[in-house]
Amino acid sequence: MSEATVSNVERETAVTEAAARLDVLDQLMKPEVQQAITVLVDQLPKLAEMMSVLTNIYDIAQKVTADRVLIQDIVGGIQEVAKPLGEKVKEYASAAIEANDRADSSTETIGVFGMLKLLKDPELQRMLRFSQAYLNILGERKQNQN
Repeated sequence: MSEATVSNVERETAVTEAAARLDVLDQLMKPEVQQAITVLVDQLPKLAEMMSVLTNIYDIAQKVTADRVLIQDIVGGIQEVAKPLGEKVKEYASAAIEANDRADSSTETIGVFGMLKLLKDPELQRMLRFSQAYLNILGERKQNQN
């Protein structure tokens, strides 16, 4: 009885494989499939070169991920750069929050003469120069794009 079951399974497998071969042959007879195969064959040298490069990149990535010392050095380097930037961002953010609080609590009216007096402030002059330079750079870049 079990020999008959094994024989039936083998027959079903053979029939399935034959059907799959016929399906592949039917696909190969289609003109668009033949054209795609021709294009693929024409591009095989480029594909082989790309695979070679990708294999090299993969090998390097594997070596890098396995090297714990290199990973620690990279993380340390990033932290050395990010820490001062984070401190500067915190400094500017706290200054902006404090300025907002002061502006909200102040009822002082700034008139024309107050504006003229502010124009003498060295910090305002520095910010105005920065703003002017920044806007000039943006304008130049926009002209270069056109």
